[in-house]
Amino acid sequence: MNASSLPVNVGVIGLGAMGRGMAHSLRQAGYPVHVCDARPDAAQAFATEGGVACDNPAALAALCPVVISVVVNAAQTEEVLFGPQGAASAMLANSVFVMCSTVDPSWSASTAARLQAMGPHYLDAPISGGAAKAASGQITMMTAGSPAAYALCEPMLNAMAASVYKLGATPGAGSKVKIINQLLAGVHIAAAAEAMALGLREGVDPHALYEVITHSAGNSWMFENRMAHVLSGDYTPLSAVDIFVKDLGLVLDMARTSKFPLPLSSTAHQMFMQASSAGFAKEDDSAVIKIFPGIDLPKAG
Repeated sequence: MNASSLPVNVGVIGLGAMGRGMAHSLRQAGYPVHVCDARPDAAQAFATEGGVACDNPAALAALCPVVISVVVNAAQTEEVLFGPQGAASAMLANSVFVMCSTVDPSWSASTAARLQAMGPHYLDAPISGGAAKAASGQITMMTAGSPAAYALCEPMLNAMAASVYKLGATPGAGSKVKIINQLLAGVHIAAAAEAMALGLREGVDPHALYEVITHSAGNSWMFENRMAHVLSGDYTPLSAVDIFVKDLGLVLDMARTSKFPLPLSSTAHQMFMQASSAGFAKEDDSAVIKIFPGIDLPKAG
């Protein structure tokens, strides 16, 4: 094997539900995967499976032409790039930063300009699909960036995703599509919770209700997925209530700049805010059903 055919190092920063699965998919595809996480034990655990643990984003970026960030929000991404041990100053000359968080599109565009002024390329690349699809290389990626950015990382994107949508050359375009997806996801979860709560209040057998709805026109992917959590009484967070406090907040922020009304998004946001303030912030987002009074929710086990 000659040097040009050797797989390049890929770095993954953030080993949560999605990031760990994405790192696993890259390693399964044959890439040397370097990882970094705010929890050192998470990086060390991945290293025992064949990856390389790095102490901080700068150490990782110095070794990896492709750096993939899968942290929670813009503030964490800012720290990953420009913090005291940030990746930006250590990134290689012809490298690319792949930003997979759900963020304000204007923030993504300004961050791209800031990084590109330092030399590295930037790909706006929010993701969807959940932990199981991340682990099997089946996520969806909503991407936007320059041809040069794609040239550096497209094979890695294909190793992580079943669908890689190219939405233009301007960073921020992918984030706009992701935010619209989150509008629908958040509203669907809120509506699913409301429907199940009404069924419980009216004394309908929740398992029978679930069976009927999932085979009827009123079904949605979110009803089928999230109400299964409610039926099992398991609110272990795969996507937490506070994620939708954030994401629906971003939806409303984006619409506010153009004075575009979003009545359903506003209501759903208030429902998640209510669930968060009631103590369910870190529970699975299906815990939004707990805001409804006078219902007897199924118990775990």
